[in-house]
Amino acid sequence: MATRSEKDACDLLDADHKAVKKLFNAYSDLGASRARTAVKKKIELVRQICQELNVHMQIEEEIFYPALRAALKDTSIVAEGEVEHQGAKDLVAQIESGTEPDEMFDAKVKVLGENIDHHVKDERTEMFPKARAARKLDLVAMRDQLQARKDELMGAMA
Repeated sequence: MATRSEKDACDLLDADHKAVKKLFNAYSDLGASRARTAVKKKIELVRQICQELNVHMQIEEEIFYPALRAALKDTSIVAEGEVEHQGAKDLVAQIESGTEPDEMFDAKVKVLGENIDHHVKDERTEMFPKARAARKLDLVAMRDQLQARKDELMGAMA
């Protein structure tokens, strides 16, 4: 088990949460502007948000969630995370299929951000403490595994 001075898998995943929150905030800061520069920036931010979320959800589903499912007696928190991911994936797909930011596009991005905020709160307050308390998990080694897979996925998308 990691000492709390060492960065672990939960720290890596939470750093992703903070990075995507900044992107959502930057999108929100542009408001309903239809100025060409604002629209271009929104499109760029949404592309980043969707890429970050897709990679984050994939590494959680491939590595973190299965390990947690194997280590915990009560896996309901993992099931909730998986359901929340599916909802986020559906919204991401809708957003990615959109053409240009409009009222519905902005609404979908806003709802996605709210859903992600809820998911992050669940992970921070319930899932991560349970993961850190599970004796069977080496969260420091898992951090390295998550980072390697994240780098691989990001490289493939570049």
